[in-house]
Amino acid sequence: MTDAHKTAAETALRTTGGAPPDDVDKAPIPLLEPREGIPPVVATDEALAEVVAAFAAGTGPVAVDAERASGYRYGQRAYLVQIRREGAGTALVDPVGCPDLSALGEALSDTEWILHAATQDLPCLREIGMVPSRIFDTELAGRLAGFPRVGLGAMVESVLGYALEKGHSAVDWSTRPLPEPWLRYAALDVELLVDLRDALEKELDRQGKLEWAREEFDAIASAPPAPPRKDPWRRTSGMHKVRRRRQMAAVRELWNARDKVAQRRDVSPGKVLSDSAIIEASLALPAHVNALTALPGFGHRMGRRQLEQWQAAVDRAKALTEAELPQPGQPLQGPPPPRSWADKDPAAAARLSAARTAVSELAERLNMPQENLITPDTVRRVCWEPPGDRSEAAVAEALASYGARRWQIEQVTPLLSAALTATPAKS
Repeated sequence: MTDAHKTAAETALRTTGGAPPDDVDKAPIPLLEPREGIPPVVATDEALAEVVAAFAAGTGPVAVDAERASGYRYGQRAYLVQIRREGAGTALVDPVGCPDLSALGEALSDTEWILHAATQDLPCLREIGMVPSRIFDTELAGRLAGFPRVGLGAMVESVLGYALEKGHSAVDWSTRPLPEPWLRYAALDVELLVDLRDALEKELDRQGKLEWAREEFDAIASAPPAPPRKDPWRRTSGMHKVRRRRQMAAVRELWNARDKVAQRRDVSPGKVLSDSAIIEASLALPAHVNALTALPGFGHRMGRRQLEQWQAAVDRAKALTEAELPQPGQPLQGPPPPRSWADKDPAAAARLSAARTAVSELAERLNMPQENLITPDTVRRVCWEPPGDRSEAAVAEALASYGARRWQIEQVTPLLSAALTATPAKS
């Protein structure tokens, strides 16, 4: 049994219930103001140069956060970047006024960046020239340490005993000028990230999981940008109602037309036309604008010109030849859905059942989510097409080929190797 197995099983482990440590009062202390006050928004090259110099001269890791305008603007660009470092304080940088932050990124390139839910912010930071070489993800650290609630507010409260202000996370951060309460909220988001990081590092070390966390952080920092999603229109909400290929073509045409309008206007696609309206029009395939107007989502508030562009998209779908219509569903990448395994391959279904049980039990003993111990997709792939000799060495090689980290391979290889010998129960 490893140190992680032992410490995760201790009944006194504070993370098990998300309770604050013994040295923190049970009633959280409201954190109302940044300790140096709300810094001015950096929106000029001159002000940015001063920030770059100050943070390059700072010490220790740098806390980083970014605010987007999801649900308001097209895409996921950053509209505010918050950073904090010992010796430099906090800076709020406006990527609209300063769209190229590569000088800031380079000044901090050899520094550890602390982010909360790093995979959410790294894409928009990369777009403006900020690319870390080393990170510490406080959300992922919380998952590995066994905290049941890993939002930033919950983590700060349970680990440090402070209550962060809530309520501005979903506002339109493209608003200019940004209101003072929003700026206060943004500054407070990085106020305690360094303290949280240090406390979580100690907790992970106590549980014997610190090296595991470092492997996870390195994997995130070195991961290439995600490739563009294939056929994104297929993810339209309500797509399960669309059965016929011609209707699917209408979804595609309407989705693409909406995306072009949203991109041109720089607004969220949902503000141009709702997913539900796209589905309604695709199911009905209206013959003319008047028929389209009668459908939910195309009411009297929509102008004639808008209605005509949506009807034109439907008409394009109706004019396609059979060969031009999309195929139902996307080509499967990897194994089929597990619900079909019992019929397609009973032996694979037995392997998957045994593997899931073993992984679930180990994750519970280690006090962490199953998906952080090993991804469900990796388990499915190994069980659907297991290595020929089913040995631990072969299983470890297969796991590595699917991107599993060294610590994950060490933990789950014995379990999966045994699970791959499972056979269907005799009826």
